[in-house]
Amino acid sequence: MPHRFGYTLQTLLLVVATTLLLTAQEKPAEQITTAFGKIKGVTANGVVAFKGIPFAAPPVGPLRWRPPQQPKKWSGVRSAAEYGADCMQLPFPSDAAPLGTAPAEDCLYLNVWRPAVASKGLLPVMVWIYGGGFVNGGSSPAVYDGSQFARGGVVFVSFNYRLGRFGFFAHPALTRESSDGLLGNYGYMDQIAALRWVQKNIQAFGGDPKNVTLFGESAGGGSVHALLNSPLAKGLFQKAAIESGGGRNGFGGTPHLHEAVNGKSSAESMGVAFAKSKGIKGDDAEALKKLRALPADAIVDALNMASMRQAVNTYSGPMIDGKIVLEESQTSYSAGTQLHVPIIVGANSMEIGFGTASSAEELFAQFKDKAAAARATYDPQGNADLATMRGKVASDKMMVEPARFVARAMSRSGQPVWEYRFSYVATSMRSTWKGAPHATEIPYVFDTVRTKYGKELTDQDEKAARAIHEYWLNFAKTGNPNGAGLPDWPQYSAEEDKLLNFTLHGPVAEADQWKQRLDLVEPTQ
Repeated sequence: MPHRFGYTLQTLLLVVATTLLLTAQEKPAEQITTAFGKIKGVTANGVVAFKGIPFAAPPVGPLRWRPPQQPKKWSGVRSAAEYGADCMQLPFPSDAAPLGTAPAEDCLYLNVWRPAVASKGLLPVMVWIYGGGFVNGGSSPAVYDGSQFARGGVVFVSFNYRLGRFGFFAHPALTRESSDGLLGNYGYMDQIAALRWVQKNIQAFGGDPKNVTLFGESAGGGSVHALLNSPLAKGLFQKAAIESGGGRNGFGGTPHLHEAVNGKSSAESMGVAFAKSKGIKGDDAEALKKLRALPADAIVDALNMASMRQAVNTYSGPMIDGKIVLEESQTSYSAGTQLHVPIIVGANSMEIGFGTASSAEELFAQFKDKAAAARATYDPQGNADLATMRGKVASDKMMVEPARFVARAMSRSGQPVWEYRFSYVATSMRSTWKGAPHATEIPYVFDTVRTKYGKELTDQDEKAARAIHEYWLNFAKTGNPNGAGLPDWPQYSAEEDKLLNFTLHGPVAEADQWKQRLDLVEPTQ
């Protein structure tokens, strides 16, 4: 019998069934209420992603070179389907993690991935800090996608922080303007603001604010060092992993905010020099007004990873400011005053480094009374080319030995620490690379190797990624990277000097085979 509105019962049932089926297939995006407003994420393949969430007000206009401010609350539901802009910079073609968005000065956004199926309890949280020499990088590169971590049972967070002269800049007029003494390291301030956002909001995503693992690579690893030693970061994370982040004093030392130290110009004087290069003289409020009125491109001034060594007189990078950074990380580690939390630390087998020796004699002369031993170690056959030897010495000094130093210092302080070396090279790159270059571990840690290598990816590459990814997941969950089905990764001790080497044949726990090399480049204490 026809329904009085013109529909048969069968038609109504069909409409209801079709609606339910479409609803199940579409898996509507989930909605979360943050402290600043509601957001709507996107569900795909068992993961909900929330992108482009403001964690601070846009640092533009009068907020350029100020500590991050609270974002304004919004009404309605904000779409969190797309990344926010990465921070202002000049990208460069050889970047291992090319940006997915156009850079802009309005960039203080973060992203959250979590499992689509709600957990009964709160999940561990991982927070990623990207690298790029503090002048490049962002949270949008495809290899930084957090989906695999979410599928592994954690809530994953990435965020942007100000770079270059937007993130690290000092000037006497800024000092006079400040009422709280938070100056210079605006990029670090952004990182702390993002971690505070996590503490305040992550429980709404199913994450545990008391179980946060902070990790980063290169400048991101250097940032982890800074935060492990900063009084303003205490209580914001409970574990940390440092990938190719150094750990010794920077080349020439880190500049101080106000004073010239050990022949290194102050960050303020570098800021004054930059202002003069733009025709802005003086150190008063009018000079600062003119600096803030400069177009963003003029502040970048062609600064990036390729050019930063030519900008040493007008760009300070991170500095010792007396509030966030009190001293060099090496000094803190030597004294044992760092935050005592579980740590993973390591470097790759063909790391980054900056060597200038124009001959083998000049290269080995820097070892002084150990020159003969250094030559025998770095050139055992007597036929190594200069570029190879120079690269090994420079990378050992910049990344590999400092990782061992950090492991030793933390072990001595009684905190659990695991050291690694990443030596795995993708199958498609073995005829080109003699080892694992700087940053090549990232798609393995994130298990985004398919995105990185595409059709050239092999089963062996995927197996290598699954292993290191599982170690990082285990560490986030328990504070120990070991777990069922994985080769044992021994906790580091200086006496045994064992690390986990991610080789072409899988993870291998071994005494460091480069001990002799690292002993030679180790600074005298």
